[in-house]
Amino acid sequence: MAPLLVEDRAEFRRQLAVAKHIGVDGVSVDVWWGLVEKSADQQFNWQYYDDIFADITAAGLNIIPIMAFHQCGGNVGDDCDIPLPTWIWQHYVAQGLSSDDLQYKSEFGNHSVETVSLWADTRVTQQYVEFMQAFASRYAALAGNISEINISMGPAGELRYPSYNSHDMGRTAYPSRGGFQAYSSLAIADFRQAMQQKYRQLAVLNTAWQTRLTGFEQIMPPADGDVFIQSGAHSNTQYGRDFIAWYHQALLAHGARMLDSALLAFDSSMANIELGFKIPGIHWKIAAPDNSQRSAELAAGLITTAEPYSVENGFGYHSIIGLAARYNSAARPVVLHFTALEMIDKPTAADYSMAQSLVHWVGAEAARQQVAVKGENALAAGVTQPAGWDNMATALAGGHYSGLTVLRINQVTDGDVGQQRYQQLIRQMKQQQNDAGQSN
Repeated sequence: MAPLLVEDRAEFRRQLAVAKHIGVDGVSVDVWWGLVEKSADQQFNWQYYDDIFADITAAGLNIIPIMAFHQCGGNVGDDCDIPLPTWIWQHYVAQGLSSDDLQYKSEFGNHSVETVSLWADTRVTQQYVEFMQAFASRYAALAGNISEINISMGPAGELRYPSYNSHDMGRTAYPSRGGFQAYSSLAIADFRQAMQQKYRQLAVLNTAWQTRLTGFEQIMPPADGDVFIQSGAHSNTQYGRDFIAWYHQALLAHGARMLDSALLAFDSSMANIELGFKIPGIHWKIAAPDNSQRSAELAAGLITTAEPYSVENGFGYHSIIGLAARYNSAARPVVLHFTALEMIDKPTAADYSMAQSLVHWVGAEAARQQVAVKGENALAAGVTQPAGWDNMATALAGGHYSGLTVLRINQVTDGDVGQQRYQQLIRQMKQQQNDAGQSN
């Protein structure tokens, strides 16, 4: 990965030359919506990317642009401040949507400005399409140098809710259960509509939920997230299972809309370029000994409580991996990216982490669904120590992950352990690919 924002181009060119020398194929670059379309709707300034892409191609490397519809800043490792275009928050006021309506609102009453809420997709998706079309038009001549286009679908560019992000003032930070993000007016309206479509009659809903509601307008997300999780209501009540299932399906529907938008935007000159998206390795709370087990993943929207977790359902990841699998028969299948390859299991307090197991679960389920999956380290510090590289090598040796993206380029071009181990790993992977090709 390139720096979040390249500020020293001479140093960047040096890093690119080293990366090429050690066998790197390409460099991923965040194409910040808030940088390019900062001034006003339909006013694009591509000069920064003209320069950066020229540097990458001059080094003989491919470009992997990330359509970054999220802000830069507020996440672990962020060292820049690029908010979303400020005009977007007022763009739909005339249509009755305030800035609050466009933002995620957490169970604690806080609003996130890191991304536009998925419940505003019906209005905002066209903005994403226009941005991607403008990118495709600007860089049509570079199509042969672009090996994949990654689509940002949420905070940090990942398909998830901002369940452990800074807007909740540390209350949801690692390694907590996180916080549900479905409390905006649009989210609540969608939850009510979904439950009305499911149950049709209020009496049927009341029987299932063991409630005495007098109207569908009384349906609400959990009033107290702590009680909801600690009591086990999220999994042992029909209300809880319905809420979690709706929350999860809303995220998947958003992912599908983003991929479909990308397919629409990247036609003609970029029609043959692979698309990709990323899901995070939320590895903490998996081994918790109480009802908070896997609660962090639930708050992020990655899994549901609909069925016991098992090998057969990818330990809960079958449906989100299935989002990529939907495109298996398309002209260009979708690549899934997954983080945390450098980590180990740490199933004790306070982490209750099963990171290494999670990497295996996701890889195995992707293989089962015939989805191409590539790995990534979650934290930059993970590649400064031999142990992190040992763990990534183990994950790649398992045969499920077909590529590795390292966070970030300076970690593997400084002559230290990162550069040495990455070069070694690249050689091993390419040799394995050559051997496999010869055997076929």
